[in-house]
Amino acid sequence: MEREFTEEQKYILARKRVEKISKFYKHLAVYVVVNTFLSVIFITGDMNDGDSFTQAVFYNNNYKIWLFWGIGIAFQALNTFGVSFFFNKDWEKRKIKKYMEEQNYRR
Repeated sequence: MEREFTEEQKYILARKRVEKISKFYKHLAVYVVVNTFLSVIFITGDMNDGDSFTQAVFYNNNYKIWLFWGIGIAFQALNTFGVSFFFNKDWEKRKIKKYMEEQNYRR
């Protein structure tokens, strides 16, 4: 059973969706800018403590915030775009075609 929406309701739903997408992209931009800034501070601090540039850059603790905040960003992306953004009908068709072709080669 599908609902029929008025033009005003469609506009409100579309506006809310655009706002949600806009918030996601703003959050993503803040994520990149803040984490880049923090990574530079961490690397500089490690170098002041006596580490070489290479050691400071490849020190894993400097990037933990990227990982954990990134998990939050990933969940927000799924909430904003849904799983269908990543696994849409085109993806399904391509996979089916690929597996059918693989079956033909095995015969």
